[in-house]
Amino acid sequence: MKKRVTLTFAQRWVRMPVTYRLAKDFNVAANIIRAQVAPNQVGKLVLELSGDIDQLEDCIEWMRSQNIQVSQATSEIVVNEETCVDCGLCTGVCPTQALTLDPETFKLTFMRSRCVVCEQCIPTCPVQAISTTL
Repeated sequence: MKKRVTLTFAQRWVRMPVTYRLAKDFNVAANIIRAQVAPNQVGKLVLELSGDIDQLEDCIEWMRSQNIQVSQATSEIVVNEETCVDCGLCTGVCPTQALTLDPETFKLTFMRSRCVVCEQCIPTCPVQAISTTL
């Protein structure tokens, strides 16, 4: 099973090797989608966790016990086709190739099944045609 979560760390917990502990102690794979972590600052990680459902629940409970704020991602990326100018800038930042340009028509194609909602495409879009659902 897979779950997408956002972790928010207090300044004093930024140096904790969380992804290592998830793999070693809970047998959960953590794919880092986006990271904003720096010493002496609040840290944020967007992770896709993979593993047995019980192990996923146990690791989420452990992270919360370590004062790590865990929120499950429920939003989705939405592309407004009327606003989109098919410039392709978003395709360059999409880590899963959910956003691609059709080689024949040069129209933007969005494959929702590949999207991990890392949101890297949103600030890249010059016409603000990409957003998330709430």
